[in-house]
Amino acid sequence: MSRNKTQGWKETVKTVFYAVLIAIFIRTFAYEPFSIPSGSMIPTLLVGDYLFVSKFSYGYSRHSLPFSLPLIPGRILYTQPERGDVVVFKLPADNRTDYIKRIIGLPGDRIQVKDGVLHINEQPVKRERVADHMRYLTSGNVMRDPRYIETLPNGKQHPIIEAQGDFGQGDDTRVYTVPEGHFFAMGDNRDSSLDSRFPDVGFVPKENLVGRAEFLFFSIEGSVWKIWTWPTAIRFDRLFSGID
Repeated sequence: MSRNKTQGWKETVKTVFYAVLIAIFIRTFAYEPFSIPSGSMIPTLLVGDYLFVSKFSYGYSRHSLPFSLPLIPGRILYTQPERGDVVVFKLPADNRTDYIKRIIGLPGDRIQVKDGVLHINEQPVKRERVADHMRYLTSGNVMRDPRYIETLPNGKQHPIIEAQGDFGQGDDTRVYTVPEGHFFAMGDNRDSSLDSRFPDVGFVPKENLVGRAEFLFFSIEGSVWKIWTWPTAIRFDRLFSGID
């Protein structure tokens, strides 16, 4: 009887061990889940969105590994991101904090924002005014933020909002020339995004890319831990939707 219990315990430990190995393998080389804690990517991504990031999209670096273990030199199996990709990267300032933004500038590009309009290589990026983004405050009031569809030079379209019109802190910048092996990233919520326009973030080295945001698997208004609120708090229309 004792021998059977010992054998059963060993089998349980082996099963758990293999399950952990498989989970680590998937998280490292395939997909990793992330949640959205801030509104810098509104209206594309909302606070309370949960998404999967593909780790294989741009190859692998040490930031592909748990705890950013320094086991991969530089970046291997590298594929360059496309302009307009929504990516997760490690903040260059500390190589630890996860940020999610949209790739706007590629190596060699000259990026500038003038009067709220994005310019790439001296050419203004087309933007079209569409219906306002409705922002619901805890007080019950509703704010209407100007919303645009921006069309990048490669034809990629995405929405942006300009909560402060064209007079926000980052709406008039110098010209940024993106160095080789780096990228210029911006949030879609242009007046509420700490991104490559500011020295706290700056250019993003290719080694700091974690992966491309692929699709939402969950979305909720409020705390995910308050399970009793799920029937009314879950944003069912956002579940399993792709990220453009």
